[in-house]
Amino acid sequence: MKLFKREQRSLFGEILDWMLTPLLLLWPISLVLTWLVAQGIAGKPFDRALEYNVNALAQLVMVNQHHVQFNLPLPARELLRADDADTVYYQVLGPTGVYLSGERDLPWPSDEEKIAPGQVALRDDEYRGTSVRIAYMWVPLNLPDSKLALVQVAETLDKRSVLAAEIIKGVMLPQFVTLPVAVLLVWLALVQAIKPLNQLEERIRARKPDDLSPLDTQAVPMEVAPLVASVNDLLARLTESMATQKRFLADAAHQLKTPLAGLRMQADLAQRDGTSTEELKQSMQQIVRSSIRATHTVNQLLALARAEGNVSAMNRQHCDLAELTLEVVQDCVPLAMDKHIDLGLEGAQPGTPGVALEGNPTLLKELIRNLVINAINYTPSSVDAPGVITARVLADPFGRVLVLQVEDSGPGIAASERELVFQPFYRALDVDADGSGLGLPIAQEIARQHQATITVEDTRPGHSSPGAQFTVRFDIHRDHPTSLRA
Repeated sequence: MKLFKREQRSLFGEILDWMLTPLLLLWPISLVLTWLVAQGIAGKPFDRALEYNVNALAQLVMVNQHHVQFNLPLPARELLRADDADTVYYQVLGPTGVYLSGERDLPWPSDEEKIAPGQVALRDDEYRGTSVRIAYMWVPLNLPDSKLALVQVAETLDKRSVLAAEIIKGVMLPQFVTLPVAVLLVWLALVQAIKPLNQLEERIRARKPDDLSPLDTQAVPMEVAPLVASVNDLLARLTESMATQKRFLADAAHQLKTPLAGLRMQADLAQRDGTSTEELKQSMQQIVRSSIRATHTVNQLLALARAEGNVSAMNRQHCDLAELTLEVVQDCVPLAMDKHIDLGLEGAQPGTPGVALEGNPTLLKELIRNLVINAINYTPSSVDAPGVITARVLADPFGRVLVLQVEDSGPGIAASERELVFQPFYRALDVDADGSGLGLPIAQEIARQHQATITVEDTRPGHSSPGAQFTVRFDIHRDHPTSLRA
């Protein structure tokens, strides 16, 4: 657990940590490795001197009348012991360990260190409480039974330690100087390498609030290019979203302008001198009609904003589409009867297997209501020739598909206009019907929120009144129920 945790990570600090931490960790490891290497390098010339001394002493071992003799001249003995730093010991033993010359208590080589006669071997040992380096040789003798003599030369390790320390100083002292320089160079290199990010930040900060043009991906390093491309994609989507909002606001203002202008004109007419009671009554009726139209438009705008903003998306629950459709049809029956329209419900009944889905009941009822109201508004009807509207719920429990259909006996929708009718405020030409042009866009947005698709086609192709059929298809997966987009 970190005692001091930074609230915001620094890319510069992270890279600097990852670069300097291995460097600082490798430095003590380098010290240890250099010390070990120095020990080996420092010991080689002294080992060769010991080997030379052992070979020289071995040549002085002679056999005279079946007796082993060792004669070391005094000058050679003095030369062997002449060392200012270390003490040199030697030992010569005849067959069966008979003492011939040198130190009697110099340790013998172990049985595991047995070597071939005439070869020199080296080992580390202790003598009189001091670490020593020993070179030894088994000297073959011209005696029966191939008897051997042992010659050993031992030396303390002072010179070796001094030479190893000098090597360490020569190697490591420059590192004490170069290490801070290396850290400084790493820091400067990182500052230089991160400059393109600072320049990119400056270019973004220097932009005007309304400048949503894409950033230049060629002016940034290759590693930052995907990030800049993602920002450009976000800017493009933001530009499109803002353009859509501006267009939506402009259309909304235009749609509200007409009923508000009508309200003002009728109010002015009602206030004129000499206005009769009948004219005042007509003006009030027009005011009521314009206010109803304005209220309906505002309510539709709020419904579209709520659907696009996904306000109720978190309130998901188990819904019965057949039951929701039945409730909407019952609510719309009075409006259909006022226009002499036969409004009916077919298909699956509430509680039927396959009609359930996970969704927001308020938004789903809004979707169904907009489709039914749209059909009522655009279906011609009279007492003599009543229009027909049918809402239908089809469930396929095996295919995990749930379908909602709303069909009417109206004039239908031309193939060239079937995509346009889902745009806000778009209304088909040559059609005299009340509406704000927002019902179908709201229905499409709610369908999208429920991962459903909505399509439109003719009910009776080739007829003078082909009718229109809107189909909403919900894909209900067994392991992944329909969910609202977060």
